[in-house]
Amino acid sequence: MRKSKDRILTTHVGALPAPEGIWGRKDIPEEQLTQAVSDLVQFQRDAGVDIVNEGELTKGGNWVSFINSRLTGFSPVESGELGKLLMSSPDWTEFSDYYQAAMNNGTLFEQTAKAPVQTVDNGEVRDMVCDGPIVYTGLEELETELRVAKAALGAGNPADMFITSTAPASLEPGRVNQYYKSDEDYLFALADAMRVEYEAITNAGFIVQVDDAWLAALWDRIGIGMGIEAYRKYAALRMEALNYGLRNIPEHQIRYHMCWGSWHGPHSHDLPLENIVDVLLTVKAQTYLIEGANVRHEHEYTVWDSVKLPEGKILAPGVVSHATTLIEHPQLVAERICRYANRLGKENVIASTDCGLGLRCHPQIAWAKLKALSEGARLATEKLW
Repeated sequence: MRKSKDRILTTHVGALPAPEGIWGRKDIPEEQLTQAVSDLVQFQRDAGVDIVNEGELTKGGNWVSFINSRLTGFSPVESGELGKLLMSSPDWTEFSDYYQAAMNNGTLFEQTAKAPVQTVDNGEVRDMVCDGPIVYTGLEELETELRVAKAALGAGNPADMFITSTAPASLEPGRVNQYYKSDEDYLFALADAMRVEYEAITNAGFIVQVDDAWLAALWDRIGIGMGIEAYRKYAALRMEALNYGLRNIPEHQIRYHMCWGSWHGPHSHDLPLENIVDVLLTVKAQTYLIEGANVRHEHEYTVWDSVKLPEGKILAPGVVSHATTLIEHPQLVAERICRYANRLGKENVIASTDCGLGLRCHPQIAWAKLKALSEGARLATEKLW
């Protein structure tokens, strides 16, 4: 991962707007998919994004469910447990009228209901039970994904492209263990299976981005009852398992993304960053991507007044947010970047988004936000250099 040596570099978190008929499908001809991804890479370059990806178009689904066809050891069930878990937080209870209306309108994740429905009641069975040994069998799908990404990148450097995958901790919800002797055994089996995907991505020369949105989002579902110290231990074990899965990969090829779930809601009970930041920094990754622009977490840049970013690490905070349709003014983006740069060192900061824009913002809004991101990075560069 490049550092911001002479200017503030830009990236984003993952999902980008897809052409009609691409999301949710795995039967798209490779030539058509390659063209769609090639267009998306060019759109990113035109918007001024330095470290790009394939927009997650190649996964044929969302950031969690794509893995269902790549792992053995699981059987689908219609238990509804994932839906119960999602709706069990105090946030969803206190604002139940809002959440019900948002789900009914299809606007929980994208305000105009243009994006595909992603809630658990959309007719797709999402719950699974682990009833056998977990083995990664998705190499054929993954190789197609990597082949498409390379073709779309053209003469570009693969080290300036990231491919997303998922952390073991975020594969646990909705996948109940009925096979392994302990939760720890189950967790490390997941990590060992995912290791195949992580290593294949980096062996192809790309950066692997490990997405872990459930880890922080589980706080107000299971963590509050456990208490903060017990939840920190819960999180630390899952970081240990992730590091086990990443053990063979050079740190500079790894970036880790943690967020608090990216649905459009109050998020009134989100876990404060200060309570998890030291656990976050134990992940074997060069770059950490966190939310820093939405109104529930923007103030947390002050955490870095007392927390030291380890030597050689990079922070890629969100400086534009998926949580609003307003386009951030480039001067505000620059101010946000400078807050981090002044605390961590300008070379250790890359400007990013809070979360994936493709399934959270209308396409016109998403691209405008990326342009605001790059323009804000240019203004910040003028101030910092």
